[in-house]
Amino acid sequence: MAIKKGLAGLLEADLYGITAEEYSLGRSNAEVAERMITAGIRVIQYREKEKKPREKYLECLKIRELTRMAGVTFIINDHPDLALLVGADGVHLGQDDLPPEKVRELVGEEMIIGLSTHSPAQALEAARIGVDYIGVGPIFATRTKKDVCDPVGLEYLDFVVKNIDLPFVAIGGIKEHNIAEVSKRGARCFALVTEIVGSEDIGAKVGALRAILRRKEV
Repeated sequence: MAIKKGLAGLLEADLYGITAEEYSLGRSNAEVAERMITAGIRVIQYREKEKKPREKYLECLKIRELTRMAGVTFIINDHPDLALLVGADGVHLGQDDLPPEKVRELVGEEMIIGLSTHSPAQALEAARIGVDYIGVGPIFATRTKKDVCDPVGLEYLDFVVKNIDLPFVAIGGIKEHNIAEVSKRGARCFALVTEIVGSEDIGAKVGALRAILRRKEV
């Protein structure tokens, strides 16, 4: 079976960028996305909780244009309707969002569906229903999301590495000082929010993170 176009980009990615305008030092989500693309990030998720639907739509149109031109996988958090409207590569769902099986009926077979998971039971269920990838976390404490659950720790990551065949993205409180620890436990793709969008020099931050990951591989 051929790999979905956007999923191929995710499988090759080391860093998974997520927008968060309130932490972006006054820069727009589109500007931050452009800087992430320039830095070589191959997957970008649009996550914006507070804006009105039309504003989100216009922002996503711009980011979709940027990501399409660069061949970057573009995923939208929470909103399959918005993902369809702008032609995104995928949608990422939380445990309290619409059921992935129903979202699949809406978006079709070609769109990526990701699902946040916080426990072995949720990971096993995600594998059963056939999402394309899962988020694993929060590994460490994070305040980026207002409704975030308690940290699941590295033990849950260990379970996923050993027992789940789905591609996964480690997320939650991952920073320059602890990314090596997460990498050593088997993660290959890392979602960072404030560590990237809150950096004055996004390119330099991405370079520093990748240097750590390369040292771990030696």
